[in-house]
Amino acid sequence: MAAARIAQKGPATGLRTRYANKRCLKARLQVLILLSVNREGQEGADSPLLPLPKTRKLSHKPAMPQPTPLPIDDALPDLIAALRDKGRAVLQAPPGAGKTTRVPIALFEAGLTRGKILMLEPRRLAARAAATRLAEHFGEGPGQTVGYRMRGENKTSKNTRIEVVTEGILTRMIQSDPELSGIGAVIFDEFHERSLNADLGLALCLEIAEALRDDLILLAMSATLDAAPVADLMSAPIVTSEGRSFPVTTRHLPTPLPKRARFEQAMADLIQTALAETEGGLLAFLPGEGEIRRVEALLKSNLPADVHLRPLFGAMELSAQRAAIRPETSGRKLVLATSIAETSLTIEDIRVVVDGGKARRARFDPGSGMSRLVTEKVTRAEATQRAGRAGRVAPGVAYKLWTKGEEGSLSAYPPGEIEAADLAGLALELAIWGASPDQLPFLTAPPEGTYAESCALLQMLTCLDKDNRITEHGRKVAKLPLHPRIAHMLTISGDQAANLAAILSDRDIITGAPTDLALRLEALQERRRFVDSRPFQIHRASYERVKMESKRLKQLVNNTPQHSVNASEMAALAYPDRIGLRRKGDVPRFQLSGGKGAIMEDGDPLAGQRLIVVTDTDGNPREARIRQAIAISQSELRALFSDQIQWVETCSWSKRERRVISRRQEMFRAIALEDRIWKDAPDEAIASAMLDGVRDLGITLSDAAKRFCARVALARDSGHDLPDMTLDTLMAEIDTWLLPYLGGVKTAEDWKRFDLLPALRARLDWGQMQALDAAIPGKFTTPLGHDIPIDYSGEHPEIQLRLQELFGQTTHPHVGKTPLRVTLLSPARRPVQTTMDLPGFWAGSYADVRKDMRARYPKHPWPEDPTQADPTLRAKPRGK
Repeated sequence: MAAARIAQKGPATGLRTRYANKRCLKARLQVLILLSVNREGQEGADSPLLPLPKTRKLSHKPAMPQPTPLPIDDALPDLIAALRDKGRAVLQAPPGAGKTTRVPIALFEAGLTRGKILMLEPRRLAARAAATRLAEHFGEGPGQTVGYRMRGENKTSKNTRIEVVTEGILTRMIQSDPELSGIGAVIFDEFHERSLNADLGLALCLEIAEALRDDLILLAMSATLDAAPVADLMSAPIVTSEGRSFPVTTRHLPTPLPKRARFEQAMADLIQTALAETEGGLLAFLPGEGEIRRVEALLKSNLPADVHLRPLFGAMELSAQRAAIRPETSGRKLVLATSIAETSLTIEDIRVVVDGGKARRARFDPGSGMSRLVTEKVTRAEATQRAGRAGRVAPGVAYKLWTKGEEGSLSAYPPGEIEAADLAGLALELAIWGASPDQLPFLTAPPEGTYAESCALLQMLTCLDKDNRITEHGRKVAKLPLHPRIAHMLTISGDQAANLAAILSDRDIITGAPTDLALRLEALQERRRFVDSRPFQIHRASYERVKMESKRLKQLVNNTPQHSVNASEMAALAYPDRIGLRRKGDVPRFQLSGGKGAIMEDGDPLAGQRLIVVTDTDGNPREARIRQAIAISQSELRALFSDQIQWVETCSWSKRERRVISRRQEMFRAIALEDRIWKDAPDEAIASAMLDGVRDLGITLSDAAKRFCARVALARDSGHDLPDMTLDTLMAEIDTWLLPYLGGVKTAEDWKRFDLLPALRARLDWGQMQALDAAIPGKFTTPLGHDIPIDYSGEHPEIQLRLQELFGQTTHPHVGKTPLRVTLLSPARRPVQTTMDLPGFWAGSYADVRKDMRARYPKHPWPEDPTQADPTLRAKPRGK
């Protein structure tokens, strides 16, 4: 019931979407509404969504006195006017302008909607901090007029009128209630980050607003985004806020960093320089927790006594995060933060920024089969956003760990996550919604190849049927805030899979260990005993995160299946395409069930296993190196996938053995669990496989076949309707003309001896052969009645025959009106003379040839006048 839509290119390469059949779209969404009754909502990347009160008529509370003016205040009247007029807008304002804390309150106080105002934030810390700041405006704490909702936390009440949520929440709300009952406005804060959930959320909201809720207010806000494409997509005006709170001075490196320079040491040095040259709090941007901890270690013993060092990253405890945000009672603050501090988060007292120039982004990792964070250079937009953190409370300084010249090589904007991330979760959400990507107004369309691969994976996990429609199992999987691989495993295995799910979802908890996944499970379950008995180190931060995630997942799933499933079987459920069968040979290479190959370190304890489940590789597309795996037995594999294991009889060409191999194989996807010779393979199957051998070996024509093809080519050039006999065409059409003649041909040696001429002649019917023989004869009949083949491959058609066989021939041989090129041979069949004028040869150079031939071959006749002699191939009788 998908609506017909018309999409057209708009300005600034934005995609403008219009709905041509609104009634059809509305009907489809009404079906979704019916399906969503009693459906439990959950956050796509976080935790289960708690019930949302459906409040339609919301009262206003009197606001507290207006706080200190911010740059955004001047733009608020225009923004409110635009939203009142159009119901949609794009707000573009520089960092520090006050978008996050001012705009929701302005919408609330303007009375634009009687429904709740929902504001999306890309990160949990930013959502919590924004809700706290907004609540202060009303003299309250979060949970009253202003609340927030995220994984494991719900600070809302029946009085909540402004709700700040992490982005995955919105998708679950829409899937549970396509009308968004009780929601009057949706604000997409920091939309420039272009997260997958934000892109999907906006697309779904636009569809809902078009078909069901023309009163739904939509607002996208950004500090650095190229606003025109978004405004074009939304058919919305752009409202711009100029200026920033305070000016920021930028200081670049004088010369580029040496190639061998350690990033953490360079950052520690630049931070110390900045501390010495400036005053006030300092915020340093680093790509991740690991870099933060290493820079922290380098700085700790070298900082002045009045400097308070505060790490800040998403996986920290809440108390530590709050310590980094709140102002210090004395001394200077030094915050080492990830990009979590880049947007939507005001850290008190910051006047200096040190930017390391690196960022972590979600990218699809072929090694793990899921999205992983990769480290890349920041874009100019991100660098601008970071520098703006220094100008929020006073004039500031931004130090950059790169030269001014290097800044020109940075990309303008970060790519949308939808362009490079794993799309399995998106494909699952769209299947629930009942739409394909081309039916939704995405700012950037999902790449077709990646999306198709994601759908194939979901079919493999039985989340989608063969037509990419959602299954009942797929709906259960979608309720879990995990990658579909892990959610599929948990749905089937229950809470007993929580430890493994947590391990697979995070970085490795063991440093320097072999690939065996069982070691990670052992370390998680018995940490102290593991440390005492194993020569490996546990990565403490990862271990703690995994432990907490496992606990959360056990509470989330809270069910144990009737039958216990071991870790190998659980891993196989998550990675049915990564079950590896060891190939023959000394090197531990594995054929994966998904069709790819992988290799393991020779000395790894799992190297000798026949079957393994590969859960992580280095992602090499040619031959991936295995980083994490677990052994699985054939009986376990059969128990899990008995319905997918079947006997297959195949005949195939082996390039290595240069012959057709006939096998009976028990196959699980691309791996053969059992392999036997197929002794009674039919000739037709062998011949079909030999066609691949012909493609591999190529076509080599015999002399007779070459002459035949040359005749056909000449006839075609003369206008006769005959098939093309060029080598390229013959190879391209071997299925149609060669297959019936390949009986008994199985090897490269057989093919070498094979004569193609009968198969080539069979390409012409009787009438075509008659026409060919008449136009381009294949033979010349000598005076003795012998048929001599005519070779048409040269400039002139040619025959070769012994000189004595033309005795008595007084005219030159012709084909039609074309003279033949005649090569005369000695009795030993060696060329003697080539001529295109036989009478002239008899009258001229024959005398010299006769003299030479009589001396060499005295037993053969050499008459003085060959035109009067009888043709012969015999020697002279004895005695003559």
